[in-house]
Amino acid sequence: IYAKWAEAYKAKSGVGMNYQSIGSGGGIKQIQNKTVDFGASDMPLKPEELEKDGLLQFPTVIGGDVPVVNLVGVKPGELKLTGPLLADIYLGKIAKWNDPAIAKINQGVKLPDSEITVVHRSDGSGTTFIWVNYLSKVSPEWKQKVGEGTAVAWPTGVGGKGNEGVASYVQRVKGSIGYVEYAYALQNKMTYAQVQNRDGNFVSPASETFKAAAAGADWSRAPGYYLVLTDQPGKNAWPISGATFILMYKSQPKAETAKEVLKFFDWAYSADGDKLADSLDYVPLPENVTAQIRGTWKSQIKDTSGKPLY
Repeated sequence: IYAKWAEAYKAKSGVGMNYQSIGSGGGIKQIQNKTVDFGASDMPLKPEELEKDGLLQFPTVIGGDVPVVNLVGVKPGELKLTGPLLADIYLGKIAKWNDPAIAKINQGVKLPDSEITVVHRSDGSGTTFIWVNYLSKVSPEWKQKVGEGTAVAWPTGVGGKGNEGVASYVQRVKGSIGYVEYAYALQNKMTYAQVQNRDGNFVSPASETFKAAAAGADWSRAPGYYLVLTDQPGKNAWPISGATFILMYKSQPKAETAKEVLKFFDWAYSADGDKLADSLDYVPLPENVTAQIRGTWKSQIKDTSGKPLY
């Protein structure tokens, strides 16, 4: 979405931007090392981490992680999985596609008698953070043995770099399962699975189900906008949803550049930016939230003399 926004904004304003998709781990590191004007991450930093580095964070759009599989004859949305099943697959406890636990909720689906190849990210990634944060909520064993973060010690499987790497691995290897951002699953026409949500319903990933997951999000009470949207209640809520966040320094030595960055995100929250988010199946933030974020910019992002930059 950032690349798409940057392209459209350049065409409109003439202001160019160099956005590199290097994974959230890299985005956080680069902003902390002050080598970039802003960083992007699907893993929000906790308020105390922001405080320590003098950073401000704000959400931009809402999306989700999607389990994708390569199973001959299985159509997108045909395979059903639950959170505990996904955890057991990624723990290496369920190793075959026709395991009784998978077969039980997939009557009528042709499940092969073959090994499951587990694919995960090899780089530090917010997509991984959302995935393992969800697995930690639905599986006590996962929480205890593996836990969460942008990178973890995977009990099993092979690693792919970036959403691109995981997607191409799953497309190449029969019998594989991986997780990617929904936009990647769509663009690459991948076979995604339905997942059972907290209310017990099997749902497919879509902007409506991400919207349902975000419906109860109260950003106004979240210090540092720290909210994780996995395993949310709601009849149609997609259980592996999350926002993507921008990180900027509160005190800006390069005032003119910071002003341009804020102008860019101000535009991204406009009808034009929302339209592009929609086209990639991300969910734009509601207006009351973007109004709150603009207020945060006004009060917190300043030049070195303390003058507001928005």
